Amino acid sequence: MPLSEHEQRMLDEIERALYEDDPKFATSVNVSRIRRRRPIVAGCLFVAGLVALVVGVIATQSFLAIGVVVSVIGFLTMVGAVGLFVFGQPSARAAKDVEKNAAKSNPSLGNRMEERFRRRFDEPGQ
Repeated sequence: MPLSEHEQRMLDEIERALYEDDPKFATSVNVSRIRRRRPIVAGCLFVAGLVALVVGVIATQSFLAIGVVVSVIGFLTMVGAVGLFVFGQPSARAAKDVEKNAAKSNPSLGNRMEERFRRRFDEPGQ
């Protein structure tokens, strides 16, 4: 299940704060590398699904049930790969918001989270 724009922004803020607070640990984890890999993984999954679909169509000539099952699995793999590619990437709007937030001078992660907590529970009418 992909993250919403708000969740993606929060994740980006946490990642940025991690880089600011503990750069040695952040470079050892390197979360951004995982995001760059996602389109490559989606492309490989799509090709694997396409191959399974074609193999399933060919296999239906000899074994109908097995060919249909392999074809359906290949099709579902292709659909999943497209979903990963389309919904797995942060939207352009979220990317712009992240850039705007990066341009501002940010207080520490703990202070921001504490401020949000206070705003959430100190608002009247809830």
